[in-house]
Amino acid sequence: MTTATPNTNPAPNPAKNVLNADIEIKGSLKFSGELHLDGKVEGEIQTEGMLNVGETAVINGNVTAGNVSVRGKIHGNIVAKEKVDLKAKAELFGDLRASRLAVEEGVTFVGKTDVNPNKVAPAAAPQARPAELTRPLDLSRVGGR
Repeated sequence: MTTATPNTNPAPNPAKNVLNADIEIKGSLKFSGELHLDGKVEGEIQTEGMLNVGETAVINGNVTAGNVSVRGKIHGNIVAKEKVDLKAKAELFGDLRASRLAVEEGVTFVGKTDVNPNKVAPAAAPQARPAELTRPLDLSRVGGR
């Protein structure tokens, strides 16, 4: 008689997926874990995981992810909960919002950045500051003058 032994192996790493250069997607793409993209995507990409944009990849749409590494081309905005890594020869035409940003020499980037390691949720829209906080201080009255 045989008895089953419980599986004591640790849980496997999150799924690592690959979309090769001959893949073209039109529409939204959602995934968990990690994705290495070498193909073309026309639409929004969302994940809490890691997106690796390969050298031959072209994305026309916004990217929302935990971490993003770019070697290819993105025409759209990137919002990353943690880090965006723009590698040499990467092209980004859009705005970028992340907790951390690394940019190598040779990157083409046209857009605005909002990089703040202290923000918990970088996807939140910045709030307008009250007018009294944005006016220059009048220091002539300091010290009883």
